[in-house]
Amino acid sequence: MARFIAYLITCWGVILALTAGVGVVPAAVAGAIALYATLPVLAFLRWRRWPFYPTAAFRLLVVRPALYIQLLLPFVAAAGVLGALAGAPFAHPLRGGQIGALGILIAGSVLLVTGYLGTRRLVVRHVDAEVPGLPVEFDGLRIAQLSDLHVGPQTPRVFLRRVVDATNALGADLIAVTGDLVDDRSEDVTAYIAGLGALRAPLGVFMIPGNHDIMAGWDAVHRGLRAARIGKVLVNGVHILRRGTASLALIGTGDPAAWGRGPAAAVPDIAKALRAVPRDVTVVALAHNPSLWPSLVERGVAVTLSGHTHWGQFAVPHLDWSLASMFLERAMGAHRADSSLLYINPGIGYWGIPFRIGASPEITLVTLRRADVAAAHVHRARAA
Repeated sequence: MARFIAYLITCWGVILALTAGVGVVPAAVAGAIALYATLPVLAFLRWRRWPFYPTAAFRLLVVRPALYIQLLLPFVAAAGVLGALAGAPFAHPLRGGQIGALGILIAGSVLLVTGYLGTRRLVVRHVDAEVPGLPVEFDGLRIAQLSDLHVGPQTPRVFLRRVVDATNALGADLIAVTGDLVDDRSEDVTAYIAGLGALRAPLGVFMIPGNHDIMAGWDAVHRGLRAARIGKVLVNGVHILRRGTASLALIGTGDPAAWGRGPAAAVPDIAKALRAVPRDVTVVALAHNPSLWPSLVERGVAVTLSGHTHWGQFAVPHLDWSLASMFLERAMGAHRADSSLLYINPGIGYWGIPFRIGASPEITLVTLRRADVAAAHVHRARAA
């Protein structure tokens, strides 16, 4: 905490020094902004969470501005110092610092606005999953995947209606929501139910927990979802689909976040999930965190649908690169190992601030195809 406070004092000290050279009013405004952006962060760190339920107004008017400002703060301060150093040989260090800081502030603001607009660019992507051994009865089965919605009271209802309408319009056989349904609190499940409760598919709507659902308080989130009856929650469980004499198993896992801070029932237990699967039945798994995929491959799971990474919320899809690729072996798109396929959905919502560039909110329509060799064909995303 002491180091963080020292960092804040240094950054804001630079900015206040730059504004002080302009006049009293700009310096006063900068000081007020510093307090507005810093006090909520210090309060959050003090209690390690908000000691009250953050309403939509609080999240929009307090939390979000604080996050935006904290994100820009080190870059603006650093640019001010570098500008001052560049201006010193010309006897204008203050002017150089002001120009540097203002330039980065403008560029950063444009980037953040662009990222905000990207969070509203809803797309639909078709993925054809070729599955060896798929029963002919399930050839052409369509699964609409949603992931990482991060719904809270601040999530625009109009946008959620767009998501529901676009998903239902696809006419998928079933809908899979692969984790991070809510944002930060178990109370957010009310907003999720109100926004996504109208999802419909002939074979049902299925949900699994993600790390945010665990951290929000999975027991309470789970109770809320079950009470609302808006779909089936699969936690280390299986649902058998039948067409004629053929069967297809849909399993849902727990999430690794539960290992450290969640209930035992939400800890991933793949063996338990597969225990009720009949022998030689093709399995489709819903696993929020793609780190579970190797274990699913070992057990012969044909298709795994994941999320979690958000594609870093900043991606260059045609280069198969994202911010998340810097930290994860499998961060985005389709992957194959032996006869097993994985698709990582970039998600619908966002974490922290509303920001997405190159990783648009995506509804994925996965079509299962009978084939001799496993392969995934990922088509270009289209506007929903």
